[in-house]
Amino acid sequence: MKFLIFACLVAAVLALALPAVFFFNEWFVNPGVVRELTTEPDRERAQKVMLLTLPSARQIPVNYLREGDRVYAGADGRWWRELVGGGFRVEMLLRGEKLEGVARAVRDDPDYTRAVFARLRPSALPGFGTLIEIRLDSELPLADE
Repeated sequence: MKFLIFACLVAAVLALALPAVFFFNEWFVNPGVVRELTTEPDRERAQKVMLLTLPSARQIPVNYLREGDRVYAGADGRWWRELVGGGFRVEMLLRGEKLEGVARAVRDDPDYTRAVFARLRPSALPGFGTLIEIRLDSELPLADE
């Protein structure tokens, strides 16, 4: 019985804490990071964080890894749902350079996701997040074509 009460208390705390963390990041942390990425692209944070503009025009700072004509990002929130199915044009600001690409949420290849996350987030717990793949090749078909 004590365990059940404890489990309910933990669940209630998490149910309140997770939205609070999201709200705090969205309204207080992210604007400062966005400002830093746009005004000071040579700082250390810009080596690992890009500003991503989604198809909805929402801008979010997100960790990235650039390898050749691909840029990878790890999505921990729900924003990746805008990219399900692939072929969505996005804009990126990487170290002061504006780039465009075609993005997709990788949901169907766990081995590929694990391999990229091992390079993108080597110290993160495995199995968390959604991999976003952005191809810089402008000749790729878009979702509405």
